[in-house]
Amino acid sequence: MKAWSVSFNQPVSYQDGLDIQRRILKARQEDRIPDTVLLLQHQPVVTLGNRGRDNYLLKTKEEYTAMGIDLFRAERGGDVTFHGPGQWVIYPIMHLGGSEAGSHGYLFNLEEIALRTLADYGIEGFRRECKSGAWTDAGKIAAIGFRLKKWVSFHGMSFNVSNDLTGFGTIVPCGLEGEPVASLKTILADACPAMEPVGDSLLNHFSKVCKRDLERFDLAGEMPAELAELIRDE
Repeated sequence: MKAWSVSFNQPVSYQDGLDIQRRILKARQEDRIPDTVLLLQHQPVVTLGNRGRDNYLLKTKEEYTAMGIDLFRAERGGDVTFHGPGQWVIYPIMHLGGSEAGSHGYLFNLEEIALRTLADYGIEGFRRECKSGAWTDAGKIAAIGFRLKKWVSFHGMSFNVSNDLTGFGTIVPCGLEGEPVASLKTILADACPAMEPVGDSLLNHFSKVCKRDLERFDLAGEMPAELAELIRDE
């Protein structure tokens, strides 16, 4: 099945990323475009999903502002998490069918993408019963929170590469007290790969696991006019 992907060159604000998702979501629901995957990094932000509770925030709003961290209540599933540069976020906006038709099947696929990406770098990852995401012996490395509207997905999964993990110290990540957070950098140290090849791994495994033939675009490059209009709000 044909699909598009767009990779962003610079971190974007959470609000800008959400606005782009919403425009693409509407276009996909109306069958004006094929399934589309966004791959991006966010500027520092703490987001609370529909299960997120304020007591999982360990700073006041003013303290987050002073630290340069935005605070956002998101319409996705899941709890509280942190996004920042050095972390890939993959947002598949796709019509679910077949084995993906239920949220559990789709969740399994997102976890599988993260686990296969870890394996590319010699890291053993695993699932944990009754907990979403991908884990390593060093801690949780991928967090998942998505929503379905008219069977089209949006929001998605974050994957820690070389991001500063101190932002996670300002929250109770995913509502799990005492659970460590890991990144490729904390596990591989100087052998940590650059962002671009990890992004390629995520998209490659997305294509295989979700059975989408991706036509890939870069935000700075040429792309179909209808996609450029949605991305750039032209």
